[in-house]
Amino acid sequence: MDDDDHHNIILRDAAAPQTRRKIQSYSQQLAFPINHHHHHPNRHHNARRKHSLEEARMPKNADLYAAADDYDDQHFFITTTNNNDKKAGVSGNGNGNVVGEGGLEEFVASGGGKGIFKVPSRSAVHPDRPPSLELRPHPLRETQVGCFLRVVACTDAQMWAGHEGGVRFWNFRDLYGVGVGVNKGKEGEEDAAPFWESDATTSPALCIILDGASRLVWTGHKDGKIRSWKMEQSTTMRDGTAGFKEGLNWRAHRGPVLSMIITSYGDLWSGSEGGSVKVWSWEAIEKTFFLSTDEKHMASLLVERSFVDLKSQVTVNGVCSISNSDVKYLLSDNSRAKVWSAGSQSFSLWDARSRELLKVFNVDGQIENRVDLSAAQDSGIEDEMKVKFVSSSKKEKSQGLSFFQRSRNALLGAADAVRRAATKGAFADDNKKTEAIVLTVDGMIWTGCTNGSLVRWDGNGNRLQDFNHLSSAVQCLCTFGSRIWVGYMSGTVHVLNLEGNLLGGWIAHSSPVISMAVGDGYVFTLANQGGIRGWSITSPGPLDNILRTELSSKALVYAKQENLKILVGTWNVGQEKASHDSLIVWLGSVASDVGIVVVGLQEVEMGAGFLAMSAARETVGLEGSSVGQWWMDMIGKTLDEGTTFERVGSRQLAALLIVAWYALIRAVGIHSEEGKPELSEADMIVFLGDFNYRLYGITYEEAKDFVSQRCFDWLRVKDQLRAEMRSGKVFQGMREGVFTFPPTYKFQRNQAGLGGYDSSEKKRIPAWCDRILYRDNRSGAVSKCSLECPVVSSVLHYDACMEVTDSDHKPVRCIYSVEIAHIDESVKRHEFGEIVRSNEKIRSLLEETHSIPETRISTDKIVLLNHEKCFLQIMNKSDKDNALFQLFCEGQSSIGEDGEAYKQRPRGCFGFPRWLEITPAAGMIKPGQMAEVSINHQEFHTLEEFVDGIPQNWWSEDTVDKEALLALCIRGSRSHTSKSQHIHVSHSFASKSIRASSRCSSARRVQGTRSKS
Repeated sequence: MDDDDHHNIILRDAAAPQTRRKIQSYSQQLAFPINHHHHHPNRHHNARRKHSLEEARMPKNADLYAAADDYDDQHFFITTTNNNDKKAGVSGNGNGNVVGEGGLEEFVASGGGKGIFKVPSRSAVHPDRPPSLELRPHPLRETQVGCFLRVVACTDAQMWAGHEGGVRFWNFRDLYGVGVGVNKGKEGEEDAAPFWESDATTSPALCIILDGASRLVWTGHKDGKIRSWKMEQSTTMRDGTAGFKEGLNWRAHRGPVLSMIITSYGDLWSGSEGGSVKVWSWEAIEKTFFLSTDEKHMASLLVERSFVDLKSQVTVNGVCSISNSDVKYLLSDNSRAKVWSAGSQSFSLWDARSRELLKVFNVDGQIENRVDLSAAQDSGIEDEMKVKFVSSSKKEKSQGLSFFQRSRNALLGAADAVRRAATKGAFADDNKKTEAIVLTVDGMIWTGCTNGSLVRWDGNGNRLQDFNHLSSAVQCLCTFGSRIWVGYMSGTVHVLNLEGNLLGGWIAHSSPVISMAVGDGYVFTLANQGGIRGWSITSPGPLDNILRTELSSKALVYAKQENLKILVGTWNVGQEKASHDSLIVWLGSVASDVGIVVVGLQEVEMGAGFLAMSAARETVGLEGSSVGQWWMDMIGKTLDEGTTFERVGSRQLAALLIVAWYALIRAVGIHSEEGKPELSEADMIVFLGDFNYRLYGITYEEAKDFVSQRCFDWLRVKDQLRAEMRSGKVFQGMREGVFTFPPTYKFQRNQAGLGGYDSSEKKRIPAWCDRILYRDNRSGAVSKCSLECPVVSSVLHYDACMEVTDSDHKPVRCIYSVEIAHIDESVKRHEFGEIVRSNEKIRSLLEETHSIPETRISTDKIVLLNHEKCFLQIMNKSDKDNALFQLFCEGQSSIGEDGEAYKQRPRGCFGFPRWLEITPAAGMIKPGQMAEVSINHQEFHTLEEFVDGIPQNWWSEDTVDKEALLALCIRGSRSHTSKSQHIHVSHSFASKSIRASSRCSSARRVQGTRSKS
């Protein structure tokens, strides 16, 4: 069962069972939470909702986990049926009766094992996917109003999530814990791992980035603001409430902030609607760190006005070189110091240091508009800009360009606009829309598309290769080591290697996987319905089987049982309306002790005109009628709707109406329409309605005589439905309570008593036309409720309301007592942690995630002179594992005239100073091979300050001596820890610099350990 992780009653369109009888069958899918407080004195008043058994059917599959459908909830199907055709008699022998546990005697039909009548296989742990850590079981939808999760990201110690009202985080040290955090007692979050949440409601968070250098979390919001949050939060406020507050915030865009990144130089880039890309330099953001809390408003204003508008910079004479589509994705290629900005069907490639536009191309890799930046930056313009302020207005910008250059830009822009307009509406292009983007350790960029294809690009924007492993739309991408994780609209997760080969796949959630992040040895997947699961970074692999076996052996520890009563009623109303007293007799008198009420009505309205109009309305998505609404309102009034019960949904198909309510005191909400299974995957199915089966081999007078003497045992032998069920022709394996009430058809309206049977000329033989059948998880006559057989029902009450005379049929009702086995996710998560920590085989396998290849570097001190390049060589001494390296700048200092060093704090995300160029700054080294990293000094010409996108101070020379402290981090292809080595890089303008130090070739073994996720 799936992340909906509740027991559901589901009503949906279903085919009629195989029979020679013409049966109209209609059903609708609705979802109910079932385990909540109950007001009945015989129940545990403080019982909380628990989550369902973890799994669904067990399809056979080979090496991949891909084939398994995922339904982590138990489901009940309610189907209402109406049959208006008569049938000849059939014969049958044997009674097929069993006694239900704690209930009435039941009749069990022969057969079963096919289609919707086959009992689905269940187990404590899903057999066809890796065991997962349930960080946040799918919560009830209505408890999440205003706080639906939309994006996740991980540091080495925390996972942060942005939601519709702010942010929250989980500490990995509490990953397996219970009983702490803001979620303690929080409605809908009882079974989630402990987390902490912001205490003030904000606009929905759409994107999130983590800055380990500043220990800040940056979030982009729907209201156009960017907000910061400290990673180290005081989780208890002065007033004793749990929560934390935001730090800096400013309005970045008029529209929503759709994407954000921090570049290899520490600048913060953000994307919004209409192709807007803005940059906030690290220097501008850093200034706010020195302001006091009282100066918070001033700090926000300073940052807000310090942006660089890249779209304006590449717009000349009204022609923009980049696409006007929303910038949904930003990617920082730290190995090459480039930035990718992406819309649905186009990409722009930027220089992270100079912020120059390098290339614009579409999803097919075709260049859309080449921008000759060098022509716009001739020496004459540079000289002019050095001596006077240049306005950012389009008119003044164009004055520096020649007539031919302006004409060329205009023509190129116009041609590009025509090409984009010509293909904009094409269906093929819609299928190619970019939905996700990620950078892998080998320097390749991968994008995912709406048609399910994956595209590999090189760092210069050249399209290399396509991969198609699933037709479902890609929703998100994530990479760790030498693996790529892909999340799909279908809820599937695929794991690929860097060559694009599929290593494994499984149904991770029943709804789209919208975000993924890596942390603490797990890949966390966020589903659209709010559930979060953690998968081992080694999956698929041998660890999965060990975990599955160990978790299954602990099932008795985390298995819990609940009881639920369901009232099901069916009535062929014969186009009549019932009195309030009749509804009280039928439903109101027995509804006080149940958690769910499901009612099916037949012949609500009839006639050729009505049926034709109903069919026409349904073709355009409309349904229902005034008469159907009257019935729903009247039954709702009978059930005290709004106070005692809440209506969760209804469907009307022509003359058929089905409606469901749940008891408010037991449930707090329903969840979304996502993740509903096929009828055959339900743990409980109920068929109800006017089946129109009659009695055979008996006369009208004989039948009335048997009824008057209440000899129902004799009459049941003549029941057509029982005969066909006994022979396995219809409703195979279904169950029905042994009825002890008189036949419910046909009666004279408004005539009480058994003398009311049809006395007209036709004298229809009395029959049990109106029936309620069901199937649960039991595959045999008696099965105990367990995680392998999670839903076991018994019939407590099955009768007809003979005193109701509003129709020619009598209303029938059945009360089920349903035992439900489910998983206590908090307990299971704790057991999961205990197994991971204590199992020797698992610990041995996890050693791989701490294995780091041995490497050597050529030097740890480099002195740069003028524009000379120096090279750092990194040797991978391992003979079997790839070495993944990345260079960071942990700090820099300036050397004053007095020779003293003035240290500066690290830039955002340990970015490099602008005077330092390192290529590549990250990469992968194969076993026994060497990587060569180029390090050189760049002229430090920079725009120092912008206000409202306009430069205030133009070129400035930086001629002081400088030193940067680099950290070289090495990881294995599957390790989530790293080793680090410090490298000192200095640049001096003085002639006394020691040249020999830049040629230092002494090899040093990588030492020290620093964890990184």
